[in-house]
Amino acid sequence: MSAVDRAAGPAAGPAPSAPPTPDAGAARLVLGIETSCDDCSVAVLEAGERLRSHLIAAQDVHRIYGGVVPELASRAHLELLPRMVREALAEAGTAPEQLTAIAVTRAPGLVGSLVVGVAFARAYGLALGIPVIGINHVEAHLHAAAVEHGESPLPMVALVVSGGHTELVAVHDLGRYRWLGSTRDDAAGEAFDKVAKLLGLGFPGGPAIERLAREGNAAAFDFPRPMLNRPGLDFSFSGLKTAVALAASAAGAPPWPRAWLADVAASFQAAVIDTLAAKARRALEYTGARALTLGGGVACNGALRERLARECAEAGVVLRVPSPRLCADNAAMIAHLGARLLQRGLPAADLTVVASLEESGLPAEND
Repeated sequence: MSAVDRAAGPAAGPAPSAPPTPDAGAARLVLGIETSCDDCSVAVLEAGERLRSHLIAAQDVHRIYGGVVPELASRAHLELLPRMVREALAEAGTAPEQLTAIAVTRAPGLVGSLVVGVAFARAYGLALGIPVIGINHVEAHLHAAAVEHGESPLPMVALVVSGGHTELVAVHDLGRYRWLGSTRDDAAGEAFDKVAKLLGLGFPGGPAIERLAREGNAAAFDFPRPMLNRPGLDFSFSGLKTAVALAASAAGAPPWPRAWLADVAASFQAAVIDTLAAKARRALEYTGARALTLGGGVACNGALRERLARECAEAGVVLRVPSPRLCADNAAMIAHLGARLLQRGLPAADLTVVASLEESGLPAEND
């Protein structure tokens, strides 16, 4: 399949003799679409740099169930996406005919949610006669900080920490990556969600635990720092989650005192942050990287940001952290990566929807 899905031409008028060929000019005004999980996001990016509009709609319905329900997420994207595209274009002061390309998340993620975004992008691109390129949203996280801060010193190490992923990646250039480590079980964000659910704090768990942790003593519980005593850069958070469950069981039946909950939250968060920071520091030393960049929803955690800032200052490397709005899944980073691929004439992924990162075709070497 072609690396770029090329539209066949406008809906009205004679069909062109050949489909449009993407080139650097196609990066002039890119519509980004992100529907990999429960957040629906649309952005309009000019020349790969100027963000003219950026909308994110969270689906609060999932709070009722304590986690994302895939079918509900897909249905919500169907309802939200057309309206959000109209609003994003209006906010950008752009007519649909002025768009030069569409970049859409096609992997990894919830299959139903991805299908909605890709199908919409295909149809919209076909109607406008512009190229549509598929984006791996984990790759987009590697470069999300560039939307606000410009290009990073290279080589750099990227730490992507979310509900679905915990990845350490050496970034040598656009499209040149080396996987250093990943989680062997739960992702860090998934551990936050599961522990929050166990403690009765609701969904999503990350913000709830962070707020409560400010009231607690991070040394109250000696929770494990998984895999720090082993070589390598992989992660594991299932044992830490089990340790919290055992502490809860020992405390008796809920409801638990708020002070106890705060101590558990603070101790759990400290264990996660110690683990992430130690592995990131180890990756910097191993690669000789000049910068560390952070991405994913867990990157919104203020304590993690502060800890990594100290680690990078001690290591003498630059820390690049997107604003919270650009940490979670968002269309701005999708449009940005799409524009950069077009500008450099690099091959982009096709529009085949893929659920897993391992099967998504991301160009990377394993360490």
